[in-house]
Formats: sequence, structure tokens, C-alpha cells
Amino acid sequence: MDTIITRKTNKNKYLLIALPIILVIGYFVFISATKKRSLNVKKEEITIKTVENDFFEDFMSFQAKAVPLNSMLINIIEGGAVQEIFVENGDMVTKGQSLARLYNPNAELAYMQQETAIIEQINNLNKAKLDLRNQELNLGKDLIAIEHDYLDSKNLLDSNKSLFEQEILAKSEWEKTKENYRFQKERMSIIKQSVSKEKQANQIQIGQLNQSIGIMNKSLGILRANKKNFLITAPISGRLSSFEPILGKTYAQNTSIGFIDDQKGYKLMADIDEFYLDKVAENQKGTVSFDNKNVDVRITKLIPEVKNGRFQVELDFVSNEKMDLKQGLSFGVKLNLSEKTKTVVLSKGSFYEETNGKWIFVVNGNKAERRAIKLGRENPLYYEVLSGLKAGEKVITSSYKDYKQAEILNFE
Repeated sequence: MDTIITRKTNKNKYLLIALPIILVIGYFVFISATKKRSLNVKKEEITIKTVENDFFEDFMSFQAKAVPLNSMLINIIEGGAVQEIFVENGDMVTKGQSLARLYNPNAELAYMQQETAIIEQINNLNKAKLDLRNQELNLGKDLIAIEHDYLDSKNLLDSNKSLFEQEILAKSEWEKTKENYRFQKERMSIIKQSVSKEKQANQIQIGQLNQSIGIMNKSLGILRANKKNFLITAPISGRLSSFEPILGKTYAQNTSIGFIDDQKGYKLMADIDEFYLDKVAENQKGTVSFDNKNVDVRITKLIPEVKNGRFQVELDFVSNEKMDLKQGLSFGVKLNLSEKTKTVVLSKGSFYEETNGKWIFVVNGNKAERRAIKLGRENPLYYEVLSGLKAGEKVITSSYKDYKQAEILNFE
């Protein structure tokens, strides 16, 4: 009997050849998919810092300028053209010292006309007061004459009474004498009442006239004082600043042409980014460096109005020690926002711009590997590390602009 022989097909043969190839390709695909993306970098092009366990101080830094504690504006009360300048910017002046003189012919003419009108009114009021005084004198003269007539009638009454009792004087004459006495007595009484009321009325009018004259004299004094406003004088003693009037230039009324700094001390003024508005408050303390030593300062005033993304604060020196400061001198202020606490800290760097503090490259020998981290508070020098890093580890803090897609950096 014949034996049946099974012949291998070409299909099985090709399968046996393709299987190893597929396995090899799959292996390389798996390796490529799971292999971390790496990038070669030059070590001198990066910045490496060590994570430290140190005191973290929540503070902020900003620039402030020294300005006088008190300054007063030099205002032009009456506008005019600058005729004379007696001092220069930066000079020390005393209160009342002449600084400059203005000239305004129209204003001076108006002052003269007003002065003439006021003087004329004062003269009219004085004349009215004099007329009242003369009226009182005339009433006084009339009263004296009436009193004289009364006394004559009284004396005649006393004399005729004796004669009438002796039956020497006729009854008709006696009656006539009594009637005359009665008339003179009543007349004197009425005139006295009239003179008294007239004097009271005159006194009221004179008082009103005196009050009006006083007001007029006060107005005249103010007017004459205003005429002196063409001469600009120092309102306080101190040093002139920003004082730059120009000869011949016309300045409008209420224009400021400079300051006087009283030289009794200095404070600091600073513009701070609005980001810190909620973190800054009055009475917060800080330090500035002056003459190679730290000087304590304190926020005394906060102006919360934000302009161009910034707000203003005023700071005073805590110490009463006299310091030789100059206006406009700039200071770097370190303002404390919290007490010092010991924690893991990381030096600040450009890496944060690309990572927002969520990951960092940690150095391990000749390479650096990407690692997730969590950062907390920050100050101008450090970040507070909450997790992901330990003290002593080294990290890359320079820019990650070219490394955003890499997971491993190989140092060349």
C-alpha cells in the first residue's frame, strides 16, 4: 500500500519567516513608545542650584525715594509777568523772604480804582456820622435853652406867690404866672424825652456807621495787602526746590512755581505693583540699607488708588537718629510680610515662566530628570517648597524655553 505524504504549503513557510520580523519591529516600537524623551545640553549653558533647608522670610523688595517730611507750594496769588527774581533754585530761604516780583498793570489799575471807591465810601460814612453828632449838639443846645426858660418860670412862680399872698399881685397875673410855669415844665419834659429817644436812635445809627466803616477799612486793608501779592515771598523757611520762574514769562493766578522743603526730616515715597495691594498695610516694618548698615522703616500711609498698575506708600524712619539724606536719594526697601520660618527653599529662576512651579529638572549625575513639584510662598530670592524636593538636591533653575517637551537632559 502507498504512504500518503503531506506537503508543507507556502503559506506556513511565509508565516514562520514573518513572525520573528514582526516581533523585532514590535519590540523596537515598544521601546520607542516607552523610552523617555531626552535632549543633550551643554552644562555651561544652564544654571544649577542646590535645594536648601533654610529660614524662609516672606518679604518684598521695592525702590523708594527720599522726600522732605513737609513741603509747601509757592503759589502765585495774582497773575502777572515776572519782573525780578531774587533767589535761585536750591537756595535756603527764610519765612517772608522775597523770591520774585511780578508786574500786572491792569490789575494794579483795578486795585487803584477799588481803593479810591472804598476811601470815598469811608468818607461818606464819616460825614454821616459827623452830621449825627452835630444833630446831637444842636439838641443839647435847645435843651439847655428850654431848661433855662423853665428855671425862669419857676423863679417867677416863687416870687409872685409871695406877692399874691400879700395881695400885692393881681390874681390874673398870678394865674398867668402859674400857667407859664406849667407850660415850661411840660415842655421841658417832652423835649427831654424827645432828646433821649433821638440820642438813642443816633447811637444806633452811629454804631451801624462805625461797623460799616470797620468793614470798609478791613476791605481796604485786604485790598492793600493784595497789592503786595505781586511780590512773591517764602511762606516758610527751608530749601527751594523746583523753583524755575522765567523773566518776562506771564504766570496765571494760582499757578505753582515751586516748593519749599522745611528740612526738618525726610520720609520715603514708593510706587508698588498692584499685586501687593492686599499684602501691604500701615505700620508694617521693613529695612533699608544706608551708610553700610540696615535702618528700620515703617509704613505710615497707604494710598490704595491704583494708577498705571501701581499704588503709593509713605514710609518713615523708625529711629530718631539724624541722617545726612538728600532729596531724591533712592533706597531699596525690604518689607517684611511675615515672621521667619525654617523650611525647604529653592532659589528663584527663569524656569518658573515655563513650568508655573509645577515641575522641575532634578540633576542626577550627568543628566537631569523631570519631576513634579509643588511650590508655596515666594519672596524676591526664594520659593517655598511644599513637596517634590528635598534639601541637598540639585536642580536646574535657568530657562526651560527649549526643554518643554524633554523629560531627560543629558549634559555634554
